[in-house]
Amino acid sequence: MNEEKFSIEFNHLTKTFGDHTVLNGLDFNIHEGKITTILGFSGAGKSTLLKHILGIFHPTDGQVKVLGQDLRNLNEKQIREFRTNFGMVFQYAALFDSMTIFENVAFPMREFENLSEEQIKKKVISLLEQVGLEEHAYYKLPSEISGGMRKRVGLARALALKPKVMLYDEPTTGLDPITTHMVDDLIRNTHQGNSDIKMTSVIISHDIAATLRISDYVAFLEKGRVVEHSAVEDFRNSSHPVIRKFIELST
Repeated sequence: MNEEKFSIEFNHLTKTFGDHTVLNGLDFNIHEGKITTILGFSGAGKSTLLKHILGIFHPTDGQVKVLGQDLRNLNEKQIREFRTNFGMVFQYAALFDSMTIFENVAFPMREFENLSEEQIKKKVISLLEQVGLEEHAYYKLPSEISGGMRKRVGLARALALKPKVMLYDEPTTGLDPITTHMVDDLIRNTHQGNSDIKMTSVIISHDIAATLRISDYVAFLEKGRVVEHSAVEDFRNSSHPVIRKFIELST
């Protein structure tokens, strides 16, 4: 029997801001090589949890370990280097407006890798092809392409350093149903295409349909607590009243 391996571990994670407790004693682990979606109503603590994974926030109490590392033990330089293990797809792609699509994807390579321009060009084109972007878009600005295409570019840039952990912050917010479906497929296909490095994908979302379609595991946050963390089929059939309400309101 294979031993379970975890990329991210939350051990009694608590985060308070003044008198306000945002995360309250979280205990759960994110499986290596799987897609885990963190669901919850607005204000449940999802974004705060994401910032702990990135080491932007540190726990008030408890511990977060990412790839076996307690990020509190790293200095500013070390944590910047450690973040090259992450790929991040932001809610609205967060591309550099003044850079072309090509330059946006090349940016992390120029920042963190010692590559020749020819090597960068080859790698950028390979990534843009991987996410299904056509060549005519490579030298356009973000403002000149559609929202769905910007999502593809954001994903290509996030993959530039071959990350071990991919993080998605509300990846389908503001998109029409067809584009949403495309982004869901892109996330799943990207994950499967990087199975050789056992890529772990973590999605912050409120989209129940996408969650049930592409996730392996689901964690549901309610008022700073994890009320359920289970395999997606178990989550789909959960009898927890808050989760049943969330699913019914979302479908």
